[in-house]
Amino acid sequence: MKQHYTIAILGGTGNEGPGLAMRWAKAGHTVIIGSREAEKAQRVAGEINAKLGEPLIAGASNTDAAFACDVAVLTVPYAAQNALLETLTGALQGKTLINVNVALRPPKVAQVYIPPEGSASEQAQAILGPGVDVVAAFQNVGAHTLEDPDHPIDCDVLVCGDKKAAKAVAIQLAEDIGTRGIDAGPLVNAKVVEGLTSILIGINIRYKAPGSGIRITGLP
Repeated sequence: MKQHYTIAILGGTGNEGPGLAMRWAKAGHTVIIGSREAEKAQRVAGEINAKLGEPLIAGASNTDAAFACDVAVLTVPYAAQNALLETLTGALQGKTLINVNVALRPPKVAQVYIPPEGSASEQAQAILGPGVDVVAAFQNVGAHTLEDPDHPIDCDVLVCGDKKAAKAVAIQLAEDIGTRGIDAGPLVNAKVVEGLTSILIGINIRYKAPGSGIRITGLP
């Protein structure tokens, strides 16, 4: 049976957050957009609600959103990830955090960068500790493909994590935005999934593609 979640999109006022918020709200989830400034989050939530035609999404500070949610989704830029998570460690205990971040090192974002911990998601797990189930997912879904909630998403979502139940949450949420979530193994594999993002960025640049993605063949 499909689960209903209260989802906090931390740093949700950027590129990817609004599209995810819109699609999850349409799928019946309670969605809170988080930002450093509650007023900014409320403004963006209001803009999305205007597109949806009904007040489905709320805005709050990242801290308030983290405390209120069942599932947190991290969409802040990689450079801001660790500092934000250090402030939210208490608020996220006992919850699942889906990390959408990729360890990118500008300006060479089309080159794979592997941080000392292995990936942005492994960094997040190290900061938050064992009381939070970190899952890596949605790294390879382009923000522009999320903006129109009625437009199909032509890619799969690779999901990495150490807890089966947490991965199941991310897989359901992938299906809820109109794509397919695939269990890609433990969190240590996130370095490969995140690295694919840099490869896709390079492909988009070289082929002038609007947003290339990943498809896993051979599955039902």
